[in-house]
Amino acid sequence: MKICSLASGSKGNCLYLEAGDTRLLVDAGLSLRETTARLTRSGIDPSSVHAVLVTHEHIDHIRSAGSFARRFKVPVVVSYATRQAAEGYLEKTELLEFETGYSFTFRDLLIDPFPVSHDCCDPVGFAVESREGRFGTATDLGTVTRLVREKLKGCRALNLESNHDPEMLLNGPYPWHLKQRIKSRQGHLSNQESLELLHEIAHDRLEALVMAHLSEANNHPDRVVETTASFLRDQNRCAPRITIGDQHQAGPVMEI
Repeated sequence: MKICSLASGSKGNCLYLEAGDTRLLVDAGLSLRETTARLTRSGIDPSSVHAVLVTHEHIDHIRSAGSFARRFKVPVVVSYATRQAAEGYLEKTELLEFETGYSFTFRDLLIDPFPVSHDCCDPVGFAVESREGRFGTATDLGTVTRLVREKLKGCRALNLESNHDPEMLLNGPYPWHLKQRIKSRQGHLSNQESLELLHEIAHDRLEALVMAHLSEANNHPDRVVETTASFLRDQNRCAPRITIGDQHQAGPVMEI
């Protein structure tokens, strides 16, 4: 299994996942040119990708989903509701629709799209099962539900939101209504909430962790490093390789 955070943040999100014989993009929120450039610089042939999975319709997640799919003749895998909301980005594109809450197979993978709490029509996280183990991703969620905890248990690799530091958000430049949105149950997870979730789902086979969707205005990589250092220090069940998702450049390709 390989994962690589190609971009992570409010200006664009894209994650590469290679599991079994299948290669996927989870979201495609960069331009087509930048997506292909970051894949290539990471040693990944863009034409080897088999599909684009879409979590929700916000532009920082779908900007080039349709154009990438058309360029490389691959499907966009999306829920019906999200397809309707993102229709302008997905014209003349092969679409594979799923129903949130119901697992489906794609090539040699079992993909489980589970609902998360965010201010859009049908947001999901994904749990992906392959012969190499389980991968989970959950970003753009304002609260951790029991279902989210269950779906992310047992993963060998995780892509997990760590959006903001509450103190930085409170004292930062955003208007009050936007601060309230970010803190709400339909907003984004704080560093502390991500840490609490990690402690709940940690297990001895967790080998790779991407801390994702950091706010440039309301967080700092050093704060997230502190979060992950605390996680590693305060439990002895696992010691995953950790990378902090970056908005401006791809992270390392982590192979497990």
